[in-house]
Amino acid sequence: MVLGLEQPSFRIYENDQEQQIRYFAVEDAPISVGLVLDLSKSMSNKFVTERAAVDTFFGNANSRDEYFVVTFGDRPTVRATATQSIDEIQQGLAAEVPDGHTALFDAVYLGMAKLRSARYPRRVLLIISDGGDNHSRYGLKEVKSLAQEADVGIYAIGVFDSMLFRSFEEFMGKRWLREITDVTSGRTVSVDNFEKLPEIAASLSREMRSQYVLGYKPCHPGRDGKWRKIKVRVTPPKDSDRVQAYYKKGYLAPAR
Repeated sequence: MVLGLEQPSFRIYENDQEQQIRYFAVEDAPISVGLVLDLSKSMSNKFVTERAAVDTFFGNANSRDEYFVVTFGDRPTVRATATQSIDEIQQGLAAEVPDGHTALFDAVYLGMAKLRSARYPRRVLLIISDGGDNHSRYGLKEVKSLAQEADVGIYAIGVFDSMLFRSFEEFMGKRWLREITDVTSGRTVSVDNFEKLPEIAASLSREMRSQYVLGYKPCHPGRDGKWRKIKVRVTPPKDSDRVQAYYKKGYLAPAR
């Protein structure tokens, strides 16, 4: 995250029409986080690194943050709730053994459902997976639609083998993860060097908590029930490189 930006650095558009920014703040507040962890057989050679990434993620946590964990193989399961301590969550994960098929979409669906009753208004999902899915009841289209409408930032760490030949699900994994995260304020980070995974988890942990918040009143609010596209443009400081903005891509206007 680029620190020290002021309101004039930001421009916001709705359906390509520039809007007046009426609220601007920099927040570093507690958040509610759901970890969605892939424990399917395809992660067997990556599980130790995945667990190290989770440990590093928690190492950068705010003590007031709220957490729960969903793991998935053949089906998603809530392995830890918000009432458990980070130590308890880590101990529970240490006893897991990757096995079974991959029900990623079902796990993301369950994670978003759990966040509806979250304590804090800022809600985030972090997926750690190779992105494959071969066992879900829900489809990619359904999960994308839910993610697009939910007020949840979805991030993913895509853990991919560097070998040339992979299953179809693993081959498509990077694309599927990006399709889910990119309709929210989150993003997907691809990893093919497992040694970098803990460092990336720590960086995302910090990024989730520190955000610029922009508010505006639409020039043409309407109540047509249609999707309104949002774009945010950022002018970086003179001595900085180009800044990539991650933000919610739109919202569904209320119907009459």
